[in-house]
Amino acid sequence: MNNIFKGSGVALVTPFNSDDSIDFVALRKLVRLQIDGGVDFLVVQGTTGESPTLSDVEKLEVLKTVIEENNNQLKIVYGVGGNNTKQVGESFKSIPEGVDGILSVSPYYNKPTQLGIIEHYKYISSCTKLPIIMYNVPGRTSSNMLAETTIELAKIENIVAMKEASGNMEQIMELIRLKPEGFGILSGDDALTMPLIAAGADGVISVVANALPEKFSSMVNASIEENLLKARKEHYELLPITKMFFEEGNPGGVKVALAKRGVLNSHMRLPLVQVSVNLKNRIEKEMELLLEMNN
Repeated sequence: MNNIFKGSGVALVTPFNSDDSIDFVALRKLVRLQIDGGVDFLVVQGTTGESPTLSDVEKLEVLKTVIEENNNQLKIVYGVGGNNTKQVGESFKSIPEGVDGILSVSPYYNKPTQLGIIEHYKYISSCTKLPIIMYNVPGRTSSNMLAETTIELAKIENIVAMKEASGNMEQIMELIRLKPEGFGILSGDDALTMPLIAAGADGVISVVANALPEKFSSMVNASIEENLLKARKEHYELLPITKMFFEEGNPGGVKVALAKRGVLNSHMRLPLVQVSVNLKNRIEKEMELLLEMNN
């Protein structure tokens, strides 16, 4: 099974009303912004979607709303991960029609060995026929998936790609060098997307694209097409706001930018809180510059 998730993927935020309820009207606006902005696929309920604070019922309500609004225009990936292997496999049974793939993070907190990670993914891959994108993010899981581990798991038919957010360029390039044909490598770091695609990666699952899908997907497309001058120019134009978005944690910064575009308000569920006034003002000013540049 070859990887079909390439180019600009966007890890959708979850819009909330000020009373903590999900703002489904804003969610539909966000999906339309991505479709009109030229992204290639949508990722529902990743960490950027504040998935740890949503109930299973809410997660499915969000997913079904995205599927309905998307109306078969873009591929949809659903985030289903955890550190209870059998529970993750069981939860695959509730995934509705309209989902094209699963994003599943390496088990966190338990800190499994490389063999434990391999056995985890072997088990969950046997619980579904859907393609699985693995997700390596040591900053959140406290364990790193080595390139050799990923290559071993790439032998499994429905494990089709890796979202790499280790930040270790040498490790990721080794993975690109060793991976089998048809297996995808997706950047999990917005700021490293252009250099990783230049090194042979297939695309990204992005936070920044929520607020700037037009410009971010343009940069990704230029990178894939090996138009280095355009890709580099847009990469450096996006770099300041990318750094701002992660300065006080994700998704606080990108929600400020989306509020600036009139898509949603910047409310988040505890334990996440809104960004400082200083950072908010800087993001809004930078957004004005980038949106003017895009017009």
